[in-house]
Parts: sequence; structure tokens; C-alpha cells
Amino acid sequence: MAKILIVDDDEKVTTLLERFLSSRRYQVTAINESSKAIHTARSLHPDLFILDIMMPPPDGFTLTQMLRADPDFARTPILIITALDNSNSKAATFGADDYLTKPFDLDELISRIEALLPNQ
Repeated sequence: MAKILIVDDDEKVTTLLERFLSSRRYQVTAINESSKAIHTARSLHPDLFILDIMMPPPDGFTLTQMLRADPDFARTPILIITALDNSNSKAATFGADDYLTKPFDLDELISRIEALLPNQ
């Protein structure tokens, strides 16, 4: 069972994602404070990160950079889910493996996760 760590400051989003992905047999942990993401990741060793961009520090851009700089997570897939839908925001997520804009379709979300975790 693949482990997913969701980091988003919007509790409604994390609750929705946690319930939906758990029903799809993923082991999901959701946190609403990005400052706890690295510590939580160290204890969970997730197979995939789902990150929001617009959060209190560190924002999703910075968190992506932090994860990519950490040898333990440098190759762990990162899916960005955000309301930002412009070319500057997409370019700034360099380092993430995929990008999905809110609102998003749950079937598309599953397809993207399956593409990022092909062996799960």
C-alpha cells in the first residue's frame, strides 16, 4: 500500500483528499502546517507528496526545494495541487513531478497518482 503525505493549509481539502484516497486503498497522512512537513516525512517515509503552493511559510515552492535538497526525498514524487493557474506558477514548481489546478477532478487525480506510482 503506497503512503501519501498531503500538505495543505486548507483543512477541507486535506479532509476530502484523505477520505477519497484512503477509500482507494492508499495510506494517507494529511497535515495542515507546512512547517511540520519534513519532520512528518522523516517518520512516515512517504511514496508520494501532495503539496499546495499557497501556504504559510514554507510555501509549496520552498517546500518542494527543501524536499529535493534532502537525499531521503530527492527522488520521491511530488504532485502540486494549487489554485494558481498561470505560467509563472507552473514554472516555479520546477522540481515537482506533476501539477494539478484546483478545482480538480478526482478521477484525474487518481490517474496522475497512478502515473507517479507505477509499481504500487
